[in-house]
Amino acid sequence: MASPAQALKARHRQVREGHPEALRLRIHRALSWLVRSEQVEDDPDTRFILQWIALNAAYAREFGREESERDRARGFVGILVGLDKDKRLHKALFDQFTGPIRTLIDNKFTFEPFWTAMRNHDASTRWQESFASSKKAALGAVVKGDTAKVLGIVFDRLYVVRNQLVHGGATWNGQVNRSQITDGTAILGALVPLIIAIMMEHPAQNYGDVLYPVVG
Repeated sequence: MASPAQALKARHRQVREGHPEALRLRIHRALSWLVRSEQVEDDPDTRFILQWIALNAAYAREFGREESERDRARGFVGILVGLDKDKRLHKALFDQFTGPIRTLIDNKFTFEPFWTAMRNHDASTRWQESFASSKKAALGAVVKGDTAKVLGIVFDRLYVVRNQLVHGGATWNGQVNRSQITDGTAILGALVPLIIAIMMEHPAQNYGDVLYPVVG
């Protein structure tokens, strides 16, 4: 039985001729990394990084100087949720991953202001107050079933995990704070294929120009 990424790759071969070049390239790149991620089941650190590259390949685009990575990701999430008429993203979040999402939300090590306070030797309680407020808002979004908001929060928290790994802030296969890696790979493993599928089903949507286009 074909894996989710292999099934998407076969489907992409059937429909890519009718897609704009930018979308075709996005999907081709994203699937190449997603397929590779499925081949490293025994290495969650590497799998997480490969899944994140697949996600980045799907949505990365040129952006203005005033737009942050977070703004860009949230805008992309909003587009996807609007296109997802069958609510597949909603079902994945709230049927499969309510527990892991709550764990991520409750984990200070996936909350960037905690690390900022550590780096700045900030002994005040500001990050804790911000953390409590963030958790309350996030759990409220979970209770309300606000797909776009919860997706944005999940990617925001996983972005911290991504930074720890990519910037050498963690030990490969280390024993510290493994839950966010385990949960992160499971969440991305479910969400990234859905994101790619939704994009393929809506080729008329403008996803923006790709970063690093192919140059002859």
